[in-house]
Amino acid sequence: MLTYTLDKTAGESLYEQLYRRIKEDILAGRLASGEKLPSKRMLSQHLKLSVITVKNAYEQLLAEGYIYAEEKKGYYVCRVEGLPTVGKAAVLPPPEETPDYFLDFVTNSISAEDFPFTVWSRMMRRTILEEDKKLLSPMAYNGARELREAIARYLYQFRGMSVDPGQIVVGAGTEFLYNLIIQLLGRDKCYAVEDPGYGKIGKIYESNQVALKRVGLDEGGLSVRQLETCGADVVHISPSHHYPTGIVMPITRRQELLRWAGQSRYILEDDYDSEFRFVGRPIQTLFSIDENQRVIYLNTFSKTIAPSIRISYMILPPQLLLQYREKLWFYACTVPSFEQYTLARFMERGSYEMHINRMKNRYHQKRDAVIARIESSPFAGHVQILEEDAGLHFLLRIDTDLPDETLRRRAAEKGVRMALLSDYYTQPEKARPHVMVVNYSGIDLAKLPEALGRLAEAFEIEGGDRHV
Repeated sequence: MLTYTLDKTAGESLYEQLYRRIKEDILAGRLASGEKLPSKRMLSQHLKLSVITVKNAYEQLLAEGYIYAEEKKGYYVCRVEGLPTVGKAAVLPPPEETPDYFLDFVTNSISAEDFPFTVWSRMMRRTILEEDKKLLSPMAYNGARELREAIARYLYQFRGMSVDPGQIVVGAGTEFLYNLIIQLLGRDKCYAVEDPGYGKIGKIYESNQVALKRVGLDEGGLSVRQLETCGADVVHISPSHHYPTGIVMPITRRQELLRWAGQSRYILEDDYDSEFRFVGRPIQTLFSIDENQRVIYLNTFSKTIAPSIRISYMILPPQLLLQYREKLWFYACTVPSFEQYTLARFMERGSYEMHINRMKNRYHQKRDAVIARIESSPFAGHVQILEEDAGLHFLLRIDTDLPDETLRRRAAEKGVRMALLSDYYTQPEKARPHVMVVNYSGIDLAKLPEALGRLAEAFEIEGGDRHV
């Protein structure tokens, strides 16, 4: 007869204690394979337990395969090999510590006072109250219809794009959408990206093990001449405001690209921060002037609302949409319905437009303030500001003979994080040297004068005289 001492005052229930003790005896071989266990009633009387307690322990052992039951005969021990003793948790290397910079010129962020918390929370409450049933229902593969309709209206009113809501696919960030596009167009295709460019894009294509070509830029943006000779089938570009150079692609170059695409190639148009143009009207999209339907348009709300709003979307040409439905219909939408319905309300009620206008003014003012502080700093007379009319970054050419690596290292030693144009080239030697990429949206203006003073000291610029 099995005899165990069980503790009724322990944090573990009696049935769990009994289950664990029997399992230990089975694994240790103290209960042999095929050995019959006492009946539930006999064991309950012997251990002074309820029959339910023994029953629950036996059922757990049965579910896990430690014992088996034969009808009208009882429970028997299964043949089980001893399991290795559970050791200590693996010792992992400590995570790489992120330096605590005094000022960061690299990371774009949004300050708490700029996020529309009051309006957003009101939209969230309305979503819970008015969409309670929809929040519990399965989501369409391409996103909530209400959000796709709101996006389509916005694009028509403010970007001049005629889009059917059915062409829109919503996803959790553009990185996820890039992966879908690769599956849709095929891993046998050759993909081209801009060089210089946003480094993560190339890494995503490389991680998908597709053929990747890096195409250089000239004064008009991506070089079509290089594109034609590299053998690419798909090209990923940001024509409205290239990162990091800030180049706006002229209409003649856009037309060249569309001719390159023709009837057999595709263009991925990444319109990541087109809303923040401070001079003139928004630049017309390639998607709008494409007659052959070879452009896939991508955009995100991460730049316009907040980086933590992981809602992006792509617009597929009709023939690709049909292929998407056939090949990738099984992918569930990766954005929770709650966030989608909240954003749809935010857009439908005009709050998104108001927020964009407010942030456009705010960023314009902040950009002017950053530039003004640079022009009144020790750098005055030793820098030239470039590409300042659009987007959330601009370029700053520094008059120095120091190598870029030295500039970056000396800045870090002074607690200032900076990126240079050469950081975005696969071959840094091809970049214009001494050009700093200033991402200004997250800059603390109160700290900026001291940070500029630290940089001037690091680069040996004092009182307007250069000593390099």
